[in-house]
Amino acid sequence: MSLQLRVYVPPHPLIKHWLAVARDSGTPSVLFRSAMTELGRWLAYEAIRDWLPTVETTIQTPLAECPATFINPEAPLCVIPILRAGLALLEGIQTVVPLASVYHLGIARNEETLEPTCYLNKLPAQFNPETRVIISEPMLATGGTIMATMQELTSRGVDPSLVRIISVVVAPAALKRLSAEYPTLNIYTATIDEVVNEQGFIVPGLGDAGDRTYGT
Repeated sequence: MSLQLRVYVPPHPLIKHWLAVARDSGTPSVLFRSAMTELGRWLAYEAIRDWLPTVETTIQTPLAECPATFINPEAPLCVIPILRAGLALLEGIQTVVPLASVYHLGIARNEETLEPTCYLNKLPAQFNPETRVIISEPMLATGGTIMATMQELTSRGVDPSLVRIISVVVAPAALKRLSAEYPTLNIYTATIDEVVNEQGFIVPGLGDAGDRTYGT
């Protein structure tokens, strides 16, 4: 098992395109939502590559029998969107893993201290230790929210090596904190920006993903 945090920035032209749409301050809310859905879809596609358990069998085509591979429907898999911005990626993720369970986790960040506070927790008391988890969180800036999320998950039996985080924009500050505590994590993102300002926003980033998604 690798003990090195891995961050993947897939060089897919559709990911680059929808990232540009999401970054543009002139993008209206309805198109921003579409961009987030598409980013969720394509980043999830990359995240599950060679990751989901499969089963080998034989099927009958209209002409003959042939070997076939299916995703194992009994392998535990869930998606955890961090409210509210994480919901923006959820629709796209679900098109890739439609059988995954969804557990909601609401975490708000204090605008002055930047410290996270959990206001909604729908996680099960205990996860199957073999559960694969996809976390939906558009921005990893200071790392406070994602660290609080990982603490909740690991306290309920989730293996960090079975967690994949889908994010649109990440910053080194969050990656450094995650790497120190959870070095077996895998993160899939559209881009890495270097700066987090005093207000805790990634620069150039894309602004407040929740506000832009819901027009608030």
